[in-house]
Amino acid sequence: MMESDPLSLVVTAYLAMAAVMVGLWVLQLRVRNASIADVGWCAGLIAVVLWYAMQATGEPERKVLVAALAVLYAGRLGFYILLNRVIGKREDARYRRLREQWGSSESVSMFGYFQLQALAVAAFSLPFLVLIQHPGPPFALIELVGLLIWIVAVSGEAMADRQLAQFRSKSWNRDRVCRDGLWRYSRHPNYFFEWLHWWGYVVMGVSTPGWLLTWIGPVGMGWALLKVSGIPRAERQALGSRGEEYREYQRTTNAFFPWFPRGLQ
Repeated sequence: MMESDPLSLVVTAYLAMAAVMVGLWVLQLRVRNASIADVGWCAGLIAVVLWYAMQATGEPERKVLVAALAVLYAGRLGFYILLNRVIGKREDARYRRLREQWGSSESVSMFGYFQLQALAVAAFSLPFLVLIQHPGPPFALIELVGLLIWIVAVSGEAMADRQLAQFRSKSWNRDRVCRDGLWRYSRHPNYFFEWLHWWGYVVMGVSTPGWLLTWIGPVGMGWALLKVSGIPRAERQALGSRGEEYREYQRTTNAFFPWFPRGLQ
């Protein structure tokens, strides 16, 4: 068992986030941009992990490190989404398609979606809580290995996002497929590095009480990206907007794991 009561911390975090997501749902009724739920998820994760660091028992040095990892990871991602999908932007096509699919129940269904984001914050905060409450002295070699994975993954995700944003910033690329940089080797390198980043916490938490909870990160995020809200929706949207060029991209380029493209001269 971990030294402090993790259940009460997580339940409190969930209830707080559920209330926050109600407010963001009301806001999206006015702005008609559901991407604010993604920004709220990032900001909420930061707030929850910082609160864990203040409330839970653990070594101060490790608390500072874990809190910094949460702030850097979620802060970068949230800021990117805010600038590229919210401020002055039309709602992401995937959300527009969901609204069409939901029809007359769109408002209620969107409320449920925002509440799922609150549950996701609580679930994906668990790896951070496990690391914060690690009873051992900082820092073992395995933690440094996990930190190295984190650095590679978060840097890779940031690079992929920047390459895509630069590609889309040019008007002549609006309906074209991005094959610049990391996008030459994977159709979704940002998703791959997002998933890889969660493995950093698994490695950092080896032999820690509650270690199995760190697996929520890569397993849960992998399932969401590969089967639910990530690649399936992005691929449908890309096929609809880019057609045959994207089908060729699918034929030559891995969907997830980066590798050399096939059949290109």
